[in-house]
Amino acid sequence: MKDLSPQKSDLEPIEIASIDEIRTLQLERMKWSLRHAYDNVPMYKQRFDEAGVHPDDLQSLSDLSKFPFTYKNDLRDNYPFGLFAVPREQIMRLHASSGTTGKATVVGYTANDISNWADLLARSLRASGLRRGDMIHNAYGYGLFTGGLGAHYGIERLGATVVPMGGGQTEKQVGLITDFKPDGIMVTPSYMLNILEQFHKQGLDPRDSSLSVGIFGAEPWTNAMRQEVEAAFDMHAVDIYGLSEIMGPGVANECVETKDGLHIWEDHFYPEIIDPATGEVVEDGEMGELVFTTLTKEGLPMVRYRTRDLTRLLPGTARSMRRMEKITGRSDDMIILRGVNVFPTQIEEQVMATGGLAPYFQIELYKSGRMDAMRVYVEAEPNAANELSKTAAARMLTKRIKDIVGVSTEVITGDPGSVARSQGKAVRVVDNRHKG
Repeated sequence: MKDLSPQKSDLEPIEIASIDEIRTLQLERMKWSLRHAYDNVPMYKQRFDEAGVHPDDLQSLSDLSKFPFTYKNDLRDNYPFGLFAVPREQIMRLHASSGTTGKATVVGYTANDISNWADLLARSLRASGLRRGDMIHNAYGYGLFTGGLGAHYGIERLGATVVPMGGGQTEKQVGLITDFKPDGIMVTPSYMLNILEQFHKQGLDPRDSSLSVGIFGAEPWTNAMRQEVEAAFDMHAVDIYGLSEIMGPGVANECVETKDGLHIWEDHFYPEIIDPATGEVVEDGEMGELVFTTLTKEGLPMVRYRTRDLTRLLPGTARSMRRMEKITGRSDDMIILRGVNVFPTQIEEQVMATGGLAPYFQIELYKSGRMDAMRVYVEAEPNAANELSKTAAARMLTKRIKDIVGVSTEVITGDPGSVARSQGKAVRVVDNRHKG
């Protein structure tokens, strides 16, 4: 793999500022953000008043714990524009979630919000090893999803060339990568596996491609998948994090020279880790639920937004700002099976570690009598698609899940191509427990 480590001149001063400088800036910006939310969003004024707190009560960063949380349902309850802190006419762009579990969550950006977003995405790209003049293949979905346009504006702000491909049309994706020879790709990790599969189908060696770095986000993925993709393409694979309620992609990013967790861009977002059960703030280094307060957002300020993502905060390394450990799962996608907590990423790790299996899987939850049960669908690699090999792989995966994850499950090993492919975010869990 190419050495993509940045020079000191590639970094913004704030990226390597002292911790005191960063905390001073955060406090100043947090005071503004709380006041902006309180003065302009009726829900925040009501919530703060009910909790007996006022923006003027924030005298130190630790005082933030006195303020109430914001939840995803708050966006749905105030659909579509009830949480905007500026007149609708000042909102330059809208994005929205798919709304699969209820009404869509709508987010709005002022011109300044979009400019800050582009700056932070460009910073994330530089941290990933990309530079002005590079070409970047953007396979994130365009439209209401924040990934495509967020990445697009950041690539342009970097001064790089964007290939605005979007998701799907995997054969065409490979054709453009082969013909245009981009330096980097931005894509969901599960869809990158589809692109890898298509390289093989076309008889192409992915290691001969021009790609030197892949920037993967929008869903949890494991270090085992990183190793698989890096080995397959001879390129760096780095993690990018974001969520539409806070901004979109580019809230945090791994640095290519260390790949030791994602540096949070703390000059714009203040992170906390809480105990998901009690809501109490825990110390840096302890695992819990990630909570964000925006520090510069004009259109949609968020105060102590509960992301449901599980991680921990660690000291900075390649940058001064704190890192968050790779997301291991979400408190709302955790499966509780017969008293055992199971995350899809744990199953993925065991699939990747089992010989003869391709890196595709889907979990089905169902009822066996009165008991919850789990079935894992996987598929054989082409060179291990005979019945003997498939049976052996299923037996081995069943044992690994029992020994390491701690639950009994049925494993069904299908032929190559039998597991549904993702065209964007992967659907890892199908819950059929309440059907029939």
